[in-house]
Amino acid sequence: MTKIPGPAIPQHLLSGGFRLFFPGSALVAALSIAIWVPWFLGFMHVPTLLPPVAWHQHELLFGFVPAVIAGFLLTAVPNWTGRPGLKGLPLLALFLLWIAGRLAIGFSEWTGLLGATLVTLAFLPVLAIFVLKELVAASNRRNYKIVAVLVVLSAAQILFHREIERYGRIEMSDRMALSAILILVSLVTGRIIPAFTGNWLKANNPGRLPQNFAPFDLAVMILAGLSLAMWVAVAAGSEDLRAPTGLLMILAGIAHLTRQARWCPERTLREPLVTILHVGYLFIPLGFLLTGLSMLLQVSGFASAGIHAWTTGGIGVVTLAVMTRATRGHTGQALTSPRTTTWLIYAPIILAAALRILVALLPQHTMLLLPIAAFAWIVAFLGYVVFYMPLILRKG
Repeated sequence: MTKIPGPAIPQHLLSGGFRLFFPGSALVAALSIAIWVPWFLGFMHVPTLLPPVAWHQHELLFGFVPAVIAGFLLTAVPNWTGRPGLKGLPLLALFLLWIAGRLAIGFSEWTGLLGATLVTLAFLPVLAIFVLKELVAASNRRNYKIVAVLVVLSAAQILFHREIERYGRIEMSDRMALSAILILVSLVTGRIIPAFTGNWLKANNPGRLPQNFAPFDLAVMILAGLSLAMWVAVAAGSEDLRAPTGLLMILAGIAHLTRQARWCPERTLREPLVTILHVGYLFIPLGFLLTGLSMLLQVSGFASAGIHAWTTGGIGVVTLAVMTRATRGHTGQALTSPRTTTWLIYAPIILAAALRILVALLPQHTMLLLPIAAFAWIVAFLGYVVFYMPLILRKG
């Protein structure tokens, strides 16, 4: 491993992607909401050239989520390929590139939007190139689809900045990015939830076991992918697709619920470290059902509720579930949830997701519910930093 001169950065912090990107993403997740909610409610100003909602979308879809993806992939790819992975100075450089993107966008009133755009666009392609290089070197074709998702997410970010430049608002890039992230989350959870659930059940609750990936799972992914592609097309102006998209979304939601039922979620309630994965996944079909209803009934509240079921719920909850479990596993901790994790990380993020959906359905209570949802989100992600950073800082 490349040695870093001086005592500022302990060497073991540069030994795996999760050690930098997981706490970094958690801090950005908490800070971005702590900034955005008072800004959105009119209590402060941020020196960025992006409008408040666009900045919020950008920093969650292209800031927070890519960092989580990086932490996961830079930890998982060495296991998939048997190769050493990114460590030392190259890992630090990638992390600093991500940080530079956050600062450039956040202070774009001072730096200019063009320069900020060029900085923030660099991270995803660099990450995708590294992952692809490792997969090709190991002939690991099975995971090429992960790189394809990164390419789509990168293209969505380019489109995001093009839409801001041309229209001053977002038309379809947010849907494109969210669709790519949902496909990635569905792919990853489709592997880890049955595996982790099965391992725990065999040791602690013998009986019915989860069903592994099968043709049914592939059919669910295809149906979900088609409905999401049509959802993006509707945003591009294909209004005649609205009703068919709504129907496909509802079918995809039912299919995802059926898929989850095959993983024995009800048998995991004694171990929150496993249960939280199922809770997070549950928000994905809920998002499909709410979005489908919004397309059919043209109710704007359902549309926002569906998006936040996917983002605050599906992405937020699954992210913390994966980060806590991976951190415990890679630092030699028992694969069980301490009370601090259960009540100060898992409970707040579930509360944040539920309240954020209610904000969309009950907009007259926004001034009350939105700050509470934001506070719960901040508590959950800062909880990860407080309780898991000490584990990350340890050697070994």
